[in-house]
Amino acid sequence: MYSDQELLKNLSGFASKYTELNGVKLHYVEGGEGEPLVLIPGWPETWWAYHKVMPLISSKYRVIVVDLRGMGSSEKPPDGYDKKNMAKDIYELIQKLNYEKIHICGHDIGAHVAFSFAANYPGATSKLIVLDTPHPDESMYQLPMLPIPGLNYPYPWWLAFNQVKELPEVLLTGRMNLVIDWVFNALLNNPSNINEFDKAVYSLAYDNPESIRSSNAWYQTFAQDIQDIKTYKKIDAPVMGIACSSNYEMLKAFLTKFATNIGMEKIEDSGHFLLAEKPQEVAKLIMAFLE
Repeated sequence: MYSDQELLKNLSGFASKYTELNGVKLHYVEGGEGEPLVLIPGWPETWWAYHKVMPLISSKYRVIVVDLRGMGSSEKPPDGYDKKNMAKDIYELIQKLNYEKIHICGHDIGAHVAFSFAANYPGATSKLIVLDTPHPDESMYQLPMLPIPGLNYPYPWWLAFNQVKELPEVLLTGRMNLVIDWVFNALLNNPSNINEFDKAVYSLAYDNPESIRSSNAWYQTFAQDIQDIKTYKKIDAPVMGIACSSNYEMLKAFLTKFATNIGMEKIEDSGHFLLAEKPQEVAKLIMAFLE
C-alpha cells in the first residue's frame, strides 16, 4: 500500500529507478519531458513530499525526485552525510543520466544539498530554488537552547535531539509516528493540509533503527557543513528563495550573503511544509522562475 510502486499508481508517467554511485545506491523517481529539474526533499519526508507538485510541472520539465542517501528507498550507509558529499551524489546521478546542466530545487535538508550542489558544481547548475531553509552556517550556533517566553515560534528541539547518537533509534523505533504527527502539527499552518495517508508513508519510511540513524546523520554533520560553506564562492547562478512568512527574512538574509543573483517569494498562510500546504502556488513560482 505504501511502497514506491503503489504510490506511483497515483502519478501517471513517473517511474521508480535505482542507481549506484559515490559508494551508495540511490532511489529516485523520474518522469515528464523537457529540461531536467532535480527535486530534493527533507526531514521527515521522502520523494513523496513532491507528489502534489510533480504532475503540475512534468508537462514542461523532466522531473527527477531523489531520495537522499539515508532516505526512503535509498541505501543507508554508515557515513557520507555531509552536504558536500550528498551534493556529489546528485552530481554523479546527473552524469549517469547524461545531463550537463540541471535546475535544482530542495526543501529542508534537501535545500542544504541543493545549495551545496550549486556552490560546488556551478558549471552544472542552471538555476537554484531554495524552499524555506538555508544551508547551515555559523548563525546556526546562535539558535536558542531554550524556548523564548512570549515568542510565538516552534522551538526547534529536533536540531539538538537528532545530534545524539544511538539513543534516538532506541527510543523511537516503532514510535516514529509520534514524531511525524508532532512535527506536521507544529510546522503546518493548517494541520489538515496533510492527510493520514501521507503521514503513514513517512512514518513507515523512518520507523526503523537504520532509517532513524541515517536521517539523524544529516544533522550530525552540521558542524562540517558550517566549515564547508566558509570555503564556497558566492553562487552566480540565478537563485530563487521561496519561504513561508515566518522564515522569509531568515532565508532572504542567508541568500543575500551567499548568492549574487537572488529573488525571493513569500508564501502566505503556510508553515514550513510549503509543498503540502501550497503545492499549486509553489509549482507556479517554480515554473515562472525557470521560464
